Amino acid sequence: MSRRACLSAVSLVALSLATTAQAWAAPAAPAAPPAAVDGDTEVSKVVVTAAPYAVSADNLTASVAIVDRTELDLAPPTGLGDLLSGMPGVRSTAFGAGASRPVVRGLAGPRVQVLTNGVGQIDASALSPDHQVATDPGEAERIEVLRGPAALAYGGSAIGGVINIIDNRIASRAPEGGYSGRLLASGATGDDSYAVSGAIHAAVGPLVLTLDGLKRQADDYKIPVYAESRRLLAAEGETADGGGGKLANTAVELEAIGAGVSYIGADGFIGVSVKTTDTTYGVPGHAHEDGGEDPVTIGLTQTRIDLRGEYDKGFGPFAKLRVSAGHADYEHTEFEGKAVGTRFTSDGYEGRLELVQAERGGWKGAVGVQALRRNFDAQGDEAYVPKTKITEFGAFTQQRVEKAGWGYEGGLRIDYRELDSLKGQADFTNLSGSVGVFARPSDAVFFGIALSRNSRAPTEAELFAEGPHAATRGFEIGDPKLSEEIAWSVEATAHYSGERLSADLHLFTARYDGFIDLRPTGAEEDGLAVYRNVQTKADFRGFEVETSYKAWHKDDQSLTLEASGDFVRGATDLGPPARIPSYALSGRAVYEARYWSARFEARRVGEQDRVAQGELATDGYTTLNASVAWKPRGDGQLRLFLDGHNLTDEEIREHASFLKDLAPSAGRTVRAGLAWRF
Repeated sequence: MSRRACLSAVSLVALSLATTAQAWAAPAAPAAPPAAVDGDTEVSKVVVTAAPYAVSADNLTASVAIVDRTELDLAPPTGLGDLLSGMPGVRSTAFGAGASRPVVRGLAGPRVQVLTNGVGQIDASALSPDHQVATDPGEAERIEVLRGPAALAYGGSAIGGVINIIDNRIASRAPEGGYSGRLLASGATGDDSYAVSGAIHAAVGPLVLTLDGLKRQADDYKIPVYAESRRLLAAEGETADGGGGKLANTAVELEAIGAGVSYIGADGFIGVSVKTTDTTYGVPGHAHEDGGEDPVTIGLTQTRIDLRGEYDKGFGPFAKLRVSAGHADYEHTEFEGKAVGTRFTSDGYEGRLELVQAERGGWKGAVGVQALRRNFDAQGDEAYVPKTKITEFGAFTQQRVEKAGWGYEGGLRIDYRELDSLKGQADFTNLSGSVGVFARPSDAVFFGIALSRNSRAPTEAELFAEGPHAATRGFEIGDPKLSEEIAWSVEATAHYSGERLSADLHLFTARYDGFIDLRPTGAEEDGLAVYRNVQTKADFRGFEVETSYKAWHKDDQSLTLEASGDFVRGATDLGPPARIPSYALSGRAVYEARYWSARFEARRVGEQDRVAQGELATDGYTTLNASVAWKPRGDGQLRLFLDGHNLTDEEIREHASFLKDLAPSAGRTVRAGLAWRF
């Protein structure tokens, strides 16, 4: 680490500690009334990803969404991107059934950080769209989604957003009654799939033991149309020969097994867990350029060890100390038939320590440090990125002051990132900061606005890539001279929570200096179009909106009408960026009763004809989804459910996907299952 970066990080932490200590030493001011939260607000509405201290979702200036275990039970067993893609502001890279990563406000890959319990994946999923995220959504107790820049808390890789997959493998409190657990089993048409998952937690004295497992398997899924899009066929001067059937090479098989143990005492907890993931999946439309006809499949394995703890007994100006760390050994192997084509490996560790300040007079805050060491390597025909050792260190502080009816917040982070590869060495020092103000004129209304500056260092692929990349169908070339990518962004937020009506609106704009973009050069290499990483100015702007209206209520029955929408537009000095999704609108009717619940959804995604060089336009689509669940005990602990997705068997092509013109999403699928919590 450079001396300058080290001194800057130490200075930041020291300044934060000194300010905190000074405030602690001063007489405590009378506490201002806390920002109002509806009396029925549950703990699940408190967001743990946005800040180290507790803030409820309707008191945040950031755009946040939460998917809890109840929703996960009824969601189709699928990859992370596909699971979240119906959420406002989020789409999927949709690289077949096996690999999907979230696209947040038009940004993907290294700009969207995927975490497990606040710590990075230490995998290679951000490197290429055909690489699966090493943590499956079926392992989660809840998933938190931060739309927009979150580099302040998690570093430059979160410049576009954060997805935090939170499991309960390391328990933070003992289960009531001494044990608890869950079981989920389902089967579906369309791909003849099944999925089984479960977890159990048992208290043994001060220890809590956890065991969880997941298995899902699916054959090639059915599609309603010819695999190649009409636009691609027209561009190639061809016509479709038939249509529909199964999309070849979309089968998936995944297993994950984990165990954890926690010691829970009066002053906090500490625990350790281990998990293994083993998955094999096909890659549709992934033809290698050597003329071979063998299908391409990917085998992914990862062994991960995590440590997490919290000390709750106050000391000095601090109320809590949190620590989390993870070590992972990851291997991703691409097979051409039975032969090994390319092998990607990633091993390393990441750690995070947070000191949460004791709240005084409405002032909340925290300081922390984060470190990462990762070794990446690729060997084989598509080893287009050289062996690289990545080292990162960051220090940050976040502060928030809540007064009667209003408040303000801010933060600062400094990061150092070093990349040492066979092709060269590069290091970067990044500075990120934000300020925001908010007002709550009444218990039901919240307004906020935030300004942030976020900095991201280039990745190993953006710097050092040189070679064919079949997933993107191009010959990619990096640039070792790339500098930091800097984004200035403004976000305005409005929340309304009434007795029957609630609404959430986010307006955002971001200006990028040094936006790193993979652009075609017009040349060819090995029969592939050549793409080079270049830097340009870029602008992104858009909105997300969600509303909910309780239209009818009687005894234990209710009917709620929901609507949501999103829009993002990107522009660079070189023209529109690639794979920016079009608008989306969704409408839902949700019926709830003691023994029954039902949901009907209609979703419209618009046509995208504002495209980058070499990109084809994408047709819009409308889908209908429905589900019904029976709760035989009337308490929701046991649910038998039936759901249908894409009931009209619509042709679905996601503009954010590299495969949109070669592999549409699945057609009509009907699934039945049971979910039991005990």
